[in-house]
Amino acid sequence: MMYTMPGVDAYCYTGGKAFNALHPTIVFIHGAQNDHSVWALQSRYFAHHGFNVLAVDLPGHGRSKGAALHSVEEMAAWLLAVLGAAGVERAMLAGHSMGSLIALEAAFQAPRRVTHLALLGTTYPMKVSDALLDTAKNNEQAAIDMVNIFSHSSMAQKPSCPGPGFYTMGGARRLMQRMSAINPDQLFYTDFYACNAYANGQVAAEAVSCPTLFIFGSKDMMTPPRSTKVLTSAIKHGKVVQVDAGHQLMAEQPDAVLDALFGFATAPAPV
Repeated sequence: MMYTMPGVDAYCYTGGKAFNALHPTIVFIHGAQNDHSVWALQSRYFAHHGFNVLAVDLPGHGRSKGAALHSVEEMAAWLLAVLGAAGVERAMLAGHSMGSLIALEAAFQAPRRVTHLALLGTTYPMKVSDALLDTAKNNEQAAIDMVNIFSHSSMAQKPSCPGPGFYTMGGARRLMQRMSAINPDQLFYTDFYACNAYANGQVAAEAVSCPTLFIFGSKDMMTPPRSTKVLTSAIKHGKVVQVDAGHQLMAEQPDAVLDALFGFATAPAPV
């Protein structure tokens, strides 16, 4: 489904279901050099079990129009504008990696519009090494290969992982290559730079009051669980779930991630 705002065409995957004002809404936000499809195994389940789903393509990624945005703050403001265009007053936000920073910042910019916050593969500061930034700027394919290796828990997954017809590492690599073909204007560098430059994470985390879920991959080398103490300490009421996966946890452990997300989204409100 395509939602249109002045000057921007934003693509949101809805899981094949029409918007129902009586249902709660969950917004899925992808990470760097990705699009909405990284949430395919979770978003469709939510759509068919009582939720409105908006799995967005950020500007410059996938089917959304416009150039890639250069800061997490800009991306969060864009996301809130998409909610307005879709007629969504309040929603649960679920973000992965760069998307987790966008979700966190959106909750800071508009706290009353966020009912729940789920941060997957997150950390703050989300620093990127100078070597990787330079590679992303000057040799994007090499950066894609480096990140793809570091984002998975194993280089020897079976071709049927996580199910028949899937190959997790190969699929992730092709998706990032496709994003480069769609937007050849140093997209990976733009995304990485935005993550590296984001400086409002601790302030935003300390302001979070809504129910919060952290999902970490126990074998994550991109945002290892040990690096997440700034966020988990700032959001003391946050629930922490670890799954046996690397950074691409939604693909490597789709059922465990879905169970954690859906249980969190449907849990009774605290009295």
